[in-house]
Amino acid sequence: MNKKDSLLTRAQIQALRSSFGEDLAQDAPVAKYTTMRVGGEADFLLNVTTSAGLEKAVRLCWTEEIPFILLGAGSNVLISDAGIRELVILNRAKKVEFRDRKDEKPLIWAESGAGLGSVARRAANRGWSGLEWAEGIPGTVGGAAVNNAGAFGSDMAEDVHMAEILHLDNQEIRRVQWSAEDFAYDYRTSLIKRKEVDAVVLAVEFILERSTPEEVKKTMSEITKQRRTKQPPGSSIGSMFKNPLDDYAGRLIERAGLKGTRRGDVEISPQHANFFINHGDATADEVQALIKLVQQVVEEKFDLRLDLEIELIGEW
Repeated sequence: MNKKDSLLTRAQIQALRSSFGEDLAQDAPVAKYTTMRVGGEADFLLNVTTSAGLEKAVRLCWTEEIPFILLGAGSNVLISDAGIRELVILNRAKKVEFRDRKDEKPLIWAESGAGLGSVARRAANRGWSGLEWAEGIPGTVGGAAVNNAGAFGSDMAEDVHMAEILHLDNQEIRRVQWSAEDFAYDYRTSLIKRKEVDAVVLAVEFILERSTPEEVKKTMSEITKQRRTKQPPGSSIGSMFKNPLDDYAGRLIERAGLKGTRRGDVEISPQHANFFINHGDATADEVQALIKLVQQVVEEKFDLRLDLEIELIGEW
């Protein structure tokens, strides 16, 4: 597949180099930053390690009209084999603060690049309850907030208390605070995910309940056991398709007879049909071929088209 020219102009590249120097990488492999381990190169990749660094990068991109893509833990995304022509901002802002307030519920403040599962486990060590469902989820706090990640009857819409947002509105860039209501959450989506606003999550605050480490860890252990019985091991993106109303994508794919179907090194998991597994040397094109096959066969058999839960990124 022939690669197209970068979407960044010389002036934009120079602006990035002037601000970030050697932190700006060129022709950078991106597959290693994803949970599926597929995809081509990014023309330019910028690694940020603090929310201040993330804010600086996004402000520059909006000011200089630099097209960019924000990448966290690399779950829930499929990157094209042809790579990415926009700037990739790799969010590694992982600072977490645990605020134990007397006579009030405890707070957790986490930068958007922090791993959600890690935050949940650290809360459990303190005996703080409310994020048990996030055990085992590979995404970041920011990605979970944008995608309204959830499991076992809970989701971010229930748990986000406040988020620090960088918002571009009528050419004005402002740092604001959003409540969960401001995200306009729906099933596995939000105002930001739907691209109805230009906004980036810098940090998220959670309010939790007091419990004991033993009780919280017991619940998390039960969730882990359930997750292992339902979700297959190996390199995957996560759930490939959204569940349709009053049904499950995995059940429909299985009923369509597609469980275990392969394209190259990608397989529809025999354990859970809504997970595609990379057995080693898979390509994004092979994943996309399976996606199209599933959508076609399920629509033919059940008159229902499955919508992607993942996001396609790059040049397709």
